[in-house]
Amino acid sequence: MSLSTLAGLRWTKGHGTENDFVLVTDPDGERDLGADDVRALCDRRAGLGGDGLIRAVRSDALPEGAAALAEDPAATWFMDYRNADGSAAQMCGNGVRVLVAHLLREGLLAPQELADGRVLAVGTRSGVKRVTAALDDEGTDGWFAVDMGPWAVPGGDAGVAAGFDATVGVRGLDGVPRPGLSLDLGNPHVVVALTGRGELEAADLLDAPEVSPVPPDGANVELVVPLDAPAPGVGALLMRVHERGVGETRSCGTGACAAALAVRLWGGADSPDVWRVAVPGGRLRVTALPGGRVELAGPAVLVADGVLA
Repeated sequence: MSLSTLAGLRWTKGHGTENDFVLVTDPDGERDLGADDVRALCDRRAGLGGDGLIRAVRSDALPEGAAALAEDPAATWFMDYRNADGSAAQMCGNGVRVLVAHLLREGLLAPQELADGRVLAVGTRSGVKRVTAALDDEGTDGWFAVDMGPWAVPGGDAGVAAGFDATVGVRGLDGVPRPGLSLDLGNPHVVVALTGRGELEAADLLDAPEVSPVPPDGANVELVVPLDAPAPGVGALLMRVHERGVGETRSCGTGACAAALAVRLWGGADSPDVWRVAVPGGRLRVTALPGGRVELAGPAVLVADGVLA
């Protein structure tokens, strides 16, 4: 697929903890980019490069947006997110923050819509996500927090009690499958605890880990190492991730949530609700909310704009 067929397309490049995206503003849904287009744009050698593509569309301009508006009429913007391989994805926690930063910079959202604790509703394929302005861990402005909605353990109480419901084979880890716990964050995840930094660094995520039983829709796989608590009531962990349809990425927002929630479940009733998650691309904060919901907070950075020749 040649980018020449997309000549004149305006684009923005952004990232959230180096989980990077090509963003296309298409308010009226006039430019439906196909899988071949997405693959060409996200190609890191022949295209712009990215873990995925975000099309900013008004919810009333595409079929998927009808469900978002039915859930919350305030969700006037929809994140049409595609993985780098062109496949549609239900959700991307880092991507929601970058989309909001893009809409603000483009003047499509007014700054007061996020001022004074106001909540912004954004439509996604896994329901409406609610975004607020947030402080980072040092108390500085500039982050966004996203209520990612409800989460679940597909294996139910039995999976929680056992601590796992799958086995995962990862290259570089002596050929020994490790136990993994499945979590549903609107998209599927399997979280695997490793013994320490050495194993985390040794893991080879160029190829997709082998999950058994095989998830029907595939799954993101998170490798985690719990760390000592950095502060009272706050947990911490290291994470690497292989994202379905992409490969290893520098970060994954829903994956950070899944990782923190899994470690919290493994830790039992006294585990903290707030977790600092260090990924290769930076750091995120995950908070378990009442009612079985979870919040993800982190930065959003816009780095370049252009027009395809």
